[in-house]
Amino acid sequence: MASVTVLMLGMLAALPAVAAEGVVNINTADAAALSLLPGVGPSTAGRIVEFRTENGEFEAVADLMLVRGIGERSFERMRSYVTIEGDTTLTEKVRIPRAPTGSDDTPGSDDPAGGP
Repeated sequence: MASVTVLMLGMLAALPAVAAEGVVNINTADAAALSLLPGVGPSTAGRIVEFRTENGEFEAVADLMLVRGIGERSFERMRSYVTIEGDTTLTEKVRIPRAPTGSDDTPGSDDPAGGP
């Protein structure tokens, strides 16, 4: 019976975390709400608010990439959690697991020195 419990716990641990639900309106959210987005901490949230103050409302969610420090990759991680209309409904920090470093198809991944 104990082995079944251990097996079940192991299977549960292997499941991906349930993603947070909701969106952040980048035109109305304060820095605290913006910090709930994946990859956005206090300094990036502050830059979003500063950008919006200096340039007016965002016309499209992709305009977030105009903010210093937000590139294509970071935008793609947060894309499904941002909007330019409606209310902010996201209430918890979105945590997206990082991809494992090194994989079987990485050249030299078997060699600690990274060479062939």
